[in-house]
Amino acid sequence: MKKSKRGYAIGFVFVFLFSFGVFAQQQEYIAGKLLDSISQEPLVFANVRIKDRALGIITNVDGSFKIPLIYKEYGDIIEISSMGYLTKELLISDLQQDKLNIILIEPSAIELQEAIVRGKRKRNLNAKQIVQKAIDEIPRNYPSKSFSTIGYYRDYQFKDEEYLNLNEAILEVFDQGFDQYDDTTFETRLFNYGLNKNFKQDSIARAAYDYKSMRKIIKKAHLDPYGGNEFRILRIHDAIRNYEVGSYDFIGTLKTDLIENHHFLRSRDFSSENEALYAVKFWEIKPNYSAHGMIYISKIDFAIHKLEYTMYGKKRNREAKKNKHGHRQNVIFDIVTDYSKHHGKMYLNYISFQNSFEVTKPPKFKIDSIFINAPRRYCMLYFNKPVDSTSALRAKNYHIAFKQRKFDVDKIELFQDSVRVYAVRDFENATFKDKEELDSLIILQRDPSTLFDVRVSNVKDVDGNVVNEPVIENYRQFREFFVQRVMRNSRVPLDMLFMDKREPIFKDQPIAKPDNFDDYWMNTPLKKAN
Repeated sequence: MKKSKRGYAIGFVFVFLFSFGVFAQQQEYIAGKLLDSISQEPLVFANVRIKDRALGIITNVDGSFKIPLIYKEYGDIIEISSMGYLTKELLISDLQQDKLNIILIEPSAIELQEAIVRGKRKRNLNAKQIVQKAIDEIPRNYPSKSFSTIGYYRDYQFKDEEYLNLNEAILEVFDQGFDQYDDTTFETRLFNYGLNKNFKQDSIARAAYDYKSMRKIIKKAHLDPYGGNEFRILRIHDAIRNYEVGSYDFIGTLKTDLIENHHFLRSRDFSSENEALYAVKFWEIKPNYSAHGMIYISKIDFAIHKLEYTMYGKKRNREAKKNKHGHRQNVIFDIVTDYSKHHGKMYLNYISFQNSFEVTKPPKFKIDSIFINAPRRYCMLYFNKPVDSTSALRAKNYHIAFKQRKFDVDKIELFQDSVRVYAVRDFENATFKDKEELDSLIILQRDPSTLFDVRVSNVKDVDGNVVNEPVIENYRQFREFFVQRVMRNSRVPLDMLFMDKREPIFKDQPIAKPDNFDDYWMNTPLKKAN
């Protein structure tokens, strides 16, 4: 195995941001962005730790991160590591404050040699046996004593490469140990939290899931209006921490269902912080669903370092790019759980849970008003936007009737944002047996349009929007927690107010800041450049 290279101020360059105003709001921070030195792709969820301070953060989906400026004054060093890449160390003093520091990280040049794990019978372990061994070793590799993790939590929606409704918090989670059921025993205290108003707000996307009106839904899945506390939902989806209870879909209960429900295959080995790892693919294909995952396991003690899991629906989106598993099926949800070793035990490094959802919004193109001129035998339709001439001049796109008797269209006149539709010439005599009935109804109701059944279909505006057709937009919902510090042997304080796990995290929850609150910070993502 090739050892990681280390060096100071090597392989990074400085790039001005599109707008210096972004940093006007972040002058107490130094911002960086990690890129693969070969592909130039962002390094997502890479570790950026302040050496010898037991503090650090995880990069965002664009590879970005930020470090408080105070650590530059201390002369500290950041250590950057990511699975499959060489570890790099940089002096914070070499990073620029008023620029986005682009840091290039080198992939591991040499693949790890296949390691042969031999038991008493000196037989090689196959993929399924490696995973089973890792599950059996969870009680030994993960802490059974109480501890706490302090870190940065956020939830948000993501659409068109833009963050929406970004909520952020710094919090501490008190965990009673892996021999206790997490959901009933963990407690959380909030250091601070709030809505980041520097990012775009979308009230419809922020609303609760609504399966009655179908305004906001998760296709092929269901969540209650809030599903309880957002952070609680996130922890439930940590299948490693909850290895003895039900977690999600084909994973089920990790201890009993993972092996039973999936197919397994050895993949190329990896390294993580100088430790050799097995990489095992697993999957399951059903008529309406499919699931794909990867699990990374230590060759030394069989500790699970990382678990990735993606659930797909049957429907394929031909217009979309191929997903990370090489096809175009729509993602229902995606989970990444990452653990790292501290003093011989594995503690959570980060967890990211995302699901897709769709929002139904009012039509962009609609009819503003209808006017009926019975004596002259026409119907006037007024639209809110300019009309596409091709679709507006098709007679079959109009349905006009009185007392379930449909009129045939004789002529259509097109204006910029309105259409005049004429009925056939024998409108009055052929359609109405008793003209006096229509005349009397018109006298009783001054607006004749209320007496008629007028429907328009397939007529478009100049932008291609279909009349009265609701707009369905697809979003991604993220909930994420990134650990900045692990506090071993930390017990739950008895005199503290904790977050109510039954209520949303951003609904009047108690705040309890520690004396060292300034040691922690929110790794707020960079705003999209306009």
